[in-house]
Amino acid sequence: DGMNVLLIIVDDLRPVLGCYGDKLVKSPNIDQLASQSMVFTNAYAQQAVCAPSRVSFLTGRRPDTTRLYDFYSYWRVHAGNYSTMPQYFKENGYMTLSVGKVFHPGISSNYSDDYPYSWSIPPFHPSAEKHENDKTCRGKGGKLYANLVCPVNVTEMPEGTLPDIQSTEEAIHLLNIMKTNRQKFFLAVGYHKPHIPLRYPQEFLKLYPLENITLAPDPWVPKQLPSVAYNPWTDIRQRDDVKALNVSFPYGPLPDDFQRQIRQSYYAAVSYLDVQVGLLLNALDNAGLSNNTIVVFTADHGWSLGEHGEWAKYSNFDVATRVPLMFYVPGMTTSPVSQGARVFPYLDPFNHIGASAPQGQSKKVVELVSLFSTLAELAGLQVPPACPELSFGVMLCTEGASIVHYFNVSERMVEEGKEGCDDTARCFKEEPFAFSQYPRPADTPQWNSDKPKLKDIRIMGYSIRTIDYRYTLWVQFDPNNFSADFEAVHAGELYMMENDPNQDYNIYYNTSHGWFFKKILG
Repeated sequence: DGMNVLLIIVDDLRPVLGCYGDKLVKSPNIDQLASQSMVFTNAYAQQAVCAPSRVSFLTGRRPDTTRLYDFYSYWRVHAGNYSTMPQYFKENGYMTLSVGKVFHPGISSNYSDDYPYSWSIPPFHPSAEKHENDKTCRGKGGKLYANLVCPVNVTEMPEGTLPDIQSTEEAIHLLNIMKTNRQKFFLAVGYHKPHIPLRYPQEFLKLYPLENITLAPDPWVPKQLPSVAYNPWTDIRQRDDVKALNVSFPYGPLPDDFQRQIRQSYYAAVSYLDVQVGLLLNALDNAGLSNNTIVVFTADHGWSLGEHGEWAKYSNFDVATRVPLMFYVPGMTTSPVSQGARVFPYLDPFNHIGASAPQGQSKKVVELVSLFSTLAELAGLQVPPACPELSFGVMLCTEGASIVHYFNVSERMVEEGKEGCDDTARCFKEEPFAFSQYPRPADTPQWNSDKPKLKDIRIMGYSIRTIDYRYTLWVQFDPNNFSADFEAVHAGELYMMENDPNQDYNIYYNTSHGWFFKKILG
């Protein structure tokens, strides 16, 4: 009888984690999971915004196949009746359960989180979620505001709790029911933080004294950045505290001290999330399920923290597209785990010192669209077939190949395999790369540049990330027939990772190998 699955999806989490080498963050519970897992350090989302990314990896199809680039269509009606990952597990005898933000709620999941197709019982949403954007942040003179930076006293909150606390409690409750019923399960838990507003229990600020917080290494808008590539972070401008700063649109920088406060609160929200993950994994231990449950930890996309003068997601840069991705597979990423073993004792971030190193690590470039086939293979199910070139009529197939074959390849072998490569095009084909994309309404930043509705999309930025470079073409796009015209290039970006790891120096315009990439992309 196969393994259970616990899939943890975090909203807007870039890999600021100890196990990813971040020196400032306190994330002992996620690091402890990493110490028993296969960790992918080069994993990328297919579009850096919630609904399109989630529908993409939950169906195993790219945004050009789900035809969801915004929040306003349901793929089963609008693109094709594609099976989802939880649906596939459900059809294979699993009890499938959704807690918190798994599918993006609303039209894009049919106002039901795709129930009953994907889930055995109706998905759980924390009741405190409806207060997320209320005025619950104490400001000057004790007045309440709807701020971006929002440390709170939880006891003063509506219902006396926060959404992620409720989601953890519900997930633990379900784990205990599954244990009692001896029912094979696929449990997806979607955490809201560190999504804005940065509303979290105020004690987590103590972990990050403001004097320890730096600005981004590159807090300026790069000179060579095409204006179409810039995201003007409209959503954070609408928060009371940011609004009060009166920054000019679109490039006006935030004051340095406020940039530090945002970064401080993002880190604090990550430590608050780490506590929730720690409690959840400890409950998995307590239920005696750590020996037969696969745990996957990832995010829907990243979030800029001032890099390139940008905030939020909505771009093709690594800071917006790169995600944490790790797989705990008992007996595979660890030696066999005995029933009732303590794999995940809870660690308190307030008095835990030192990060644990990942069990195994791969620098291979991988994509979230591969999650469906990878999880199917790890659970011993038949891996869904690869999609044909056009798959709108195909219910079950995936556009992301399983990455299980990367799990036990030693890095040394990978290095050796790089040599003896004479034909550039062939070498390129064998090198793994990640595709991301982002739509824009115009060549210059507009109020709807971050989240254009389908009908307003005029340009699509298609981006390739390999271990060596990130290459992006912004091309003409027709939303009426979903077609991109690679002959009509509006702008290009090329960053070489070796000497420009932060992607600050766009060399697209001073190189002649544009034709080479165009040939491959076109």
